[in-house]
Amino acid sequence: MLKLSNAVEIADWEIDITQIRAQGAGGQNVNKVASAVHLRFDILHSSLPPFYKERLMSLNDQRISKDGILIIKAQSFRTLELNKEDALKRLKDLVLEAVKPVKARRATKPSRSAQRKRVDRKTQKGKTKSLRGKVQV
Repeated sequence: MLKLSNAVEIADWEIDITQIRAQGAGGQNVNKVASAVHLRFDILHSSLPPFYKERLMSLNDQRISKDGILIIKAQSFRTLELNKEDALKRLKDLVLEAVKPVKARRATKPSRSAQRKRVDRKTQKGKTKSLRGKVQV
């Protein structure tokens, strides 16, 4: 069980974890030991609440296919167990980040003094630059 909150959890049967060989450096060990992990999670056919599914599917993430399958590849660690934990943690973080409420932006404008200071800085900078010209003799 992957517990997301008090009321929401993902069952083990919904998460498909397969072992694969890791890429990159690592010497002989990387060529003969399958220590990396592919985690597959079918968002649309999961037991998550509809709100969670909608938010996950609306994410612009290349790890989520159009069919609603989330694929996470974990190969940072040398052992299979640590890579499994890493993949599950990344799944949990992704789901929790997706359902976090978005703070509404309120339009504001700079104060008069801030606008005046900005213009003053611009004119001062222009004066400094004008002094850099050729000296007239």
